[in-house]
Amino acid sequence: MEEDKIILKAEDLDGYLTKKDMDDLALLKSMYADTMSHFEAKDEKKIVEGFDKMGKELQRICKENPQIKVFSFETDEGSHAEASRVISKLRDINTGHQEFIYYSQRAYEMLFRLAYTAPHSDKKGHLVVKTPVTFPVQNYAVHKIPDIDAKIENSVMCVMLRGALLPSIIMSKEIEEYSSHDYVTPFALFKINRDDTKKEDDMEYILNLKKSFFNIEELDGKDWVFADPMNATGGSLVTVVKYLESQGVHPKSIKFFNVISALKGSLRVARALPNCTCYTLWLDPVLNEKAYIMPGLGDAGDRLNGCDKKDSPRNIIRLIADYGSSIAALYHNQLTKIEQTVLD
Repeated sequence: MEEDKIILKAEDLDGYLTKKDMDDLALLKSMYADTMSHFEAKDEKKIVEGFDKMGKELQRICKENPQIKVFSFETDEGSHAEASRVISKLRDINTGHQEFIYYSQRAYEMLFRLAYTAPHSDKKGHLVVKTPVTFPVQNYAVHKIPDIDAKIENSVMCVMLRGALLPSIIMSKEIEEYSSHDYVTPFALFKINRDDTKKEDDMEYILNLKKSFFNIEELDGKDWVFADPMNATGGSLVTVVKYLESQGVHPKSIKFFNVISALKGSLRVARALPNCTCYTLWLDPVLNEKAYIMPGLGDAGDRLNGCDKKDSPRNIIRLIADYGSSIAALYHNQLTKIEQTVLD
């Protein structure tokens, strides 16, 4: 192991899984294979039946594992259509770049509500807003919001780079909007890759410390928040957290927000990190041999950020610049924090 690189292997992750986990994963793999047999002829009735059966098994497994919170399993039935519509647009091969960003923003707003404002607290805060109406006097409006300062104002956004950058910025903005004190989270930026030349059962996760930017003192005793569009294997999160803990840094809590998570990735995280809660908009049943989520939504990082050229990948500042003026204006405070973290 090089001094500036930390490597975690898939076999290490699987060591956290229980026999029951493995049995549940095998069951879902068998059920998905049966459902997939109807894809080529597109037998919609059989496909729907297959996903309904898998949905019931996933609900059972999540009920047995309270660290895994799935939006449609945790919320009232009236909210389920919203989740289905958002996730279907994100999955759709015809959803373009700007629309993908729009639906990602909606997804993280929903996940924020799931984690921080439900169930509703009796304790309320107030927003007193100065409006543009000045006649006959300056007008103000009062709006009640949940008082969740204690839940959010100890947070640090931990970014596993590239695809996780914009979702992390969105989540930080949600925290700022709900804070009574306009709290803007610090950012910790990690450069971690998995080796896609390997298969799911021998995958490696490589944390590059030279290309990571974080203040270790800002992390100790804090609520660590990770927002990554997809959790396939759980390897990137576990690698970062285990490294930080090996440096004597310990979180008060960990929250992991995903648009889509594979069951295996969620179970690995739950077993490896007992103080972590996984919040996902949608839980998919299986991984293929390349560790891609099925049915999944493709490469979320490329769909959010556009593709890098192989010979000239963008650094973090270039990536932020490429988001453009609309993102820069909307998330100004978050981008300022990130620039300070990288440049200072």
